[in-house]
Amino acid sequence: MTNITLRQLRYAAALARYRHFGLAAEACSVTQPALSMQIKELEEGLGAKLFERGTRQIRLTGLGEDIAARARDILRAVDELEELARTRRDGPGGRLRLGVIPTIAPYLLPRLIRDLGTRYRGVDLQVRETQTERLITELSEGRLDTALVALPVSEPGLTEVALFSEGFVLVRPEADAGRPVPAPAALPDMQLLLLEEGHCFRDQALEVCGLRTGARHAGLDGSSLSTLVQMVGAGIGVTLIPEMAVSVETRGAAVTVQRFDAGPPARTVGMIWRRTSPLAADLRDLAEVVRQSAEAMYAATRPD
Repeated sequence: MTNITLRQLRYAAALARYRHFGLAAEACSVTQPALSMQIKELEEGLGAKLFERGTRQIRLTGLGEDIAARARDILRAVDELEELARTRRDGPGGRLRLGVIPTIAPYLLPRLIRDLGTRYRGVDLQVRETQTERLITELSEGRLDTALVALPVSEPGLTEVALFSEGFVLVRPEADAGRPVPAPAALPDMQLLLLEEGHCFRDQALEVCGLRTGARHAGLDGSSLSTLVQMVGAGIGVTLIPEMAVSVETRGAAVTVQRFDAGPPARTVGMIWRRTSPLAADLRDLAEVVRQSAEAMYAATRPD
């Protein structure tokens, strides 16, 4: 009978992810020869090739694709067993790997980190800021415990818990102060500035304007809300930002903020985690802490 080790599965999963022996070895904190030897032993034990070694690229064979998928499932289950044991032993105050999208992280995290430190003494908070698609992947693969995102994400393997609804505001050049607030459908005609492809807030902004998600956009794109607001201040166009970003991003900028009159466009912010997570009960408690932190943040920044 073939003896397959967890080490071999971790190395195979890493190689399948990075398609490069050096990068996979670095991710696993081992030397490249050590990783190569384990992959060779795994293939010999299975009696079949899992990877095609090219001069520039590593490709997976059909069996390699299947093995890599099974390996990720097994490794995730093992990680969850370890997490379950740790939770039963140490309680909720241990490691927490939290993912956050870029249009939430700079504004909510400062207060949330403080509140988590007060609520969970000794918590080892590890934060990962990136776009929703990557967070979902890392969450599904067991590299994150939970994530703060805009809902819905509609992933069958994930639990979604809505936390709060947040309106969008219009940011215009300072010279436009006092002008009537335009209807959202009119924004594309005003040189609408959007985040670059991959940000969920870009898609939400397009929907506000009545445009298809993924539709081609003739305006300029930015990598962050800060960049967009500075571009508006330079008179290049207008943009939408979430309410939580207003006090941070518009401070000192030559812009004016306008709020839509009736039924302002909004997004739902929530937490997601794996349905099989042993931390589910603790994460529901954490969701309430996040909700309270958001309420406190808004109370501190809301104009009188």
